[in-house]
Amino acid sequence: MGGYAVVDVEATGRSPWRHRVVEVAVVLLDDGLRTEETFSTLIDPGGPVGPTHVHRITQDDVVGAPRFREVAPYLLDLLADRVMVGHHVTCDHAFLEREYARIGVPLPPVPLLCTMRMARTRLPAAVGWGLTACVREAGLGWYPAHTAMGDARASADLLRHYARAGALPPADRPEPPRGTAPVPWPRLGRARSLAGGELVPLLRRETAPGPWPQGAAGHGAGAPVAPGSATAPQGGE
Repeated sequence: MGGYAVVDVEATGRSPWRHRVVEVAVVLLDDGLRTEETFSTLIDPGGPVGPTHVHRITQDDVVGAPRFREVAPYLLDLLADRVMVGHHVTCDHAFLEREYARIGVPLPPVPLLCTMRMARTRLPAAVGWGLTACVREAGLGWYPAHTAMGDARASADLLRHYARAGALPPADRPEPPRGTAPVPWPRLGRARSLAGGELVPLLRRETAPGPWPQGAAGHGAGAPVAPGSATAPQGGE
C-alpha cells in the first residue's frame, strides 16, 4: 500500500483523556500526493458535543451519527501502512489512539508528518502556525475551518504546496522498545449494530473540494451518506 493518510478530528474538548472525537476525516494520498479516497463522518460522543462555537457541531447534529467503535474497523483499514499527516498531527493521533484504547485496541507506532511543523521552514513569513494562517500564506484560498474534512483537505493541499517547493522531510517513525517484536497492525471485524445486521450509516458535513474563493459557502449541515455504509468510501477527487 503506502502513501499518506491526512487526518483531522474535531473533539468535545482539548484533552484526549477527558474528551471525545465528535468528527473525523481522512484524505488518502498516494506516493505522488494524488487523492485516492476520502472518508468523513460525524461521531456521537455519547455526551455533550463541547464547543459548538468552535466546530459548529450541535447536539442535534450528532443524532443518528455512529459511535466511534462503529467506524473503528474501516478507519483502521484506512490508516494501515500509511504515513499519518495532519496540522499538529500529534494531537489528532493522540485523540485517535485514545479512542481506540477505549475499545481495547492498542495502535502500533505510526509514522507521523506534521504540516504545522513543516510550516516553520516552508512558510517563514506566516503570521502564525495555525492552519488558517498557513493556508493564507501559501495562497491556497479560503477553506471551511474546523470541519474535519475541510481541515484534512486543507492540510493535504499544504502538503502538496510544500512538496512543490522541495522534497518532503522524512516522517517521524517511532521505534518499538529494543528487544520487542514489531506490533502487527490490528484488524477488526465490521460493526453491524443495526437491527437486521445492516452496516452502520455515516453522517457527514458536506465540504466541497478546495481551494474556495473568499466568502464561499464551503460547508453545510450534517447529511446522511448515500448509500449509508460504514465500509463504503466517500469518493475520490
